[in-house]
Amino acid sequence: QVQVVESGGGLVQPGGSLNVSCVVSGRISSITNMGWFRQRPGLERASVAVVTDSGRVSYRSSVKGRFTISRDNAKNTVFLQMTNLKPEDTAIYFCNAEVLVPGADRDVDYWGQGVQVTVSS
Repeated sequence: QVQVVESGGGLVQPGGSLNVSCVVSGRISSITNMGWFRQRPGLERASVAVVTDSGRVSYRSSVKGRFTISRDNAKNTVFLQMTNLKPEDTAIYFCNAEVLVPGADRDVDYWGQGVQVTVSS
């Protein structure tokens, strides 16, 4: 079994900052990509930022320069630092991990339950 647990999030005023983090635990051989997705009301879940096991990062264009993703491979943890937040960043943020479990021959996607981020004055 693999568990993905997010923490952080909350309510912040426009222009403020917020951090979210995610720990992946359980029977894990390796984790390839770790990332953050978000789902805004009425919209589909969309990628926000991804970091590979080698540290390569990518961001959706609307968050570039404001969000920073990082990971701690020793602790199977991924972080998302969000600055200069805007009302349109309001969403449920989900952690995703591509996990290879012992005995498997390919990665499987695992998801957290999501944390709410609300940007409002």
